[in-house]
Amino acid sequence: MQDSPSAAGSKVRFSEPAKFLPIGFICVNIAFLWTVYMVYHCIPLMQEPATSRQGIVQTLVFNFVFLMQVTCYVLCITTHPGTIPDTDETGLADWSYVPNEPTKMELAGGGAHETKRSGDRRHCKWCAKFKPDRCHHCRVCRTCVLKMDHHCPWIYNCVGFSNHKYFFLLLCYSVIACHIIVWTMYGSVKSSVNPDTEFFQMFLMLFGETLATLWAFLITLFLMFHTWLMLKAMTTIEFCEKSMKRTAYDSNAYDRGLYGNIRSVLGDDPLFWFCPCSLPSGDGLNFTEEAPLLGASSKDVESGRAARKEKQMGDNATHKRKWKKGGGAGTGECGDSEASGQEGLDSSD
Repeated sequence: MQDSPSAAGSKVRFSEPAKFLPIGFICVNIAFLWTVYMVYHCIPLMQEPATSRQGIVQTLVFNFVFLMQVTCYVLCITTHPGTIPDTDETGLADWSYVPNEPTKMELAGGGAHETKRSGDRRHCKWCAKFKPDRCHHCRVCRTCVLKMDHHCPWIYNCVGFSNHKYFFLLLCYSVIACHIIVWTMYGSVKSSVNPDTEFFQMFLMLFGETLATLWAFLITLFLMFHTWLMLKAMTTIEFCEKSMKRTAYDSNAYDRGLYGNIRSVLGDDPLFWFCPCSLPSGDGLNFTEEAPLLGASSKDVESGRAARKEKQMGDNATHKRKWKKGGGAGTGECGDSEASGQEGLDSSD
């Protein structure tokens, strides 16, 4: 798990009051729907002897889901998604980027899957650090985010390695809460549409039912999309990259199988998948060397790594021969400018 960002970084992220407006909008919606559902639906049900048991059950279930929703929302806002450390846990790998020092590239986690078109290691020109796989720079948060999914203005934060589970659970509990309101309050809304009901109460119930239906529809679609991304071991950014490059969505270097993909988002213990705790294991820096999840032994991983290294050395030797044969200096061209790194992802940030 990554350390918290510096105090300066936190101060920058929370120093723009205007960006709290979307959060305020969401809080008002949540508070309004909870009030309408409890005051005009649950409490009247519990006051009637014939429906008191039904009202108690609906109140307990709804408030549990509501509590989980609010908890996940707060955690999404307050939990930093993770950023690039200065060094790894051993203190040997240095992630800082200094131009014209190729030795740093080897120290900063060699064997990365994602590279530039030239085959060089990706780096961030704003943070002056090498980028791990799946890491991208967010210009809103002004920092590099590990396993960045997207920046969400509704939580004033990026969705990344350390808070991806909270975001996914937020969608789950929001969908459940909205559907509870839509389907259980429908009878109360229907009975309120009569001349004996006060206009203010009727208006609030109709508006609450309509608002809950709208949110239920939108968030359900969003949850279905993110569930599909989770099962495919993709982030939203990777989905967009594959869409632009017209690459098959089934080809993914980070795919660990159905069970492994779910664990990579919801955590290692299935008993806590739907609890806002027990986050996925790992450091957010490496995703392709987890042999147990890939179903391969450490020997297979090492042999594969050695094969890739041998192939890269062979390609470099071939490019050198072509360069010498073509005259080298004075041509204005680089013989290996497009040769390496084509199979890696090219980040535009």
